[in-house]
Amino acid sequence: MITRRAALAGLAAVAAGGCSRERAVARTARRIVSLSPSTTEALFAVGAGSRLVGRSRYCDYPPEVLRLPQVGGYVDPSFEAIFALRPDLVMGARGPAGAAVADRFSSRGVATYFPSTETFVEIDEMILGLGVRTETQPRARDVVTELHARLERLELSLVDQPVVRALLVFGLEPIVVAGPGSFPDEMLRHARATNAVTQGGRYPTLGIERVLALDPDVVLNATMAEQHSADRIGPNVPGWSKVGAVRRGRVVAIADETVLRPGPRVVEGLEVLARVLH
Repeated sequence: MITRRAALAGLAAVAAGGCSRERAVARTARRIVSLSPSTTEALFAVGAGSRLVGRSRYCDYPPEVLRLPQVGGYVDPSFEAIFALRPDLVMGARGPAGAAVADRFSSRGVATYFPSTETFVEIDEMILGLGVRTETQPRARDVVTELHARLERLELSLVDQPVVRALLVFGLEPIVVAGPGSFPDEMLRHARATNAVTQGGRYPTLGIERVLALDPDVVLNATMAEQHSADRIGPNVPGWSKVGAVRRGRVVAIADETVLRPGPRVVEGLEVLARVLH
């Protein structure tokens, strides 16, 4: 417990220090627009959900956010719609478009918060940093502490389970998978699995021949956004029909959004992942 508290204190210091690195950070945020589901969920988790005045088209939890104005997506936000809401903070998960989006708002004097959430530590930092920006630090620390405790309980429950080699697929044309160093890669490790992909970038593209060579124990199909994706990895599909895990019926569709959403429900998603793996 002392170690966990020390770690949380260190993360809180990092999160607070992050304020000085963000442009146009001034007063406590009262009118917030969120451009990613993970930051929207974190805002409600720390007790500041009532301050949300706009959300992306992908923000769907908790259900009450659906009543709020929609301001586009993460890579194609409607700046006109967002400025009309008079936000004092625009936030979202960091990504390829994050810096450009943040600069657009910063140039108008609007504070921004686009943290990276590619690891569990960064998810902690995101939640604690949001606590700083909304002056809900005690609740933010409680959220992170409970995440750690729940993660520990899950990992203890899996100690006697065999380690499974998994291939986590995000796209089919081309085949895009979770690679080393990615958030899904860490999810697999916490769920007592190993990533069948050990080389390449965080989200590499593979040919079916490479998939055959990897020979995973299980294929996790997270391509729900693609048309008929549930039927496109199976024993009757050319190429995939030769993969051992597919022939053995070890293909699992991942449709629960909590599994791959790096926010305060991350351990809930991890529990889902552990169930389908074991």
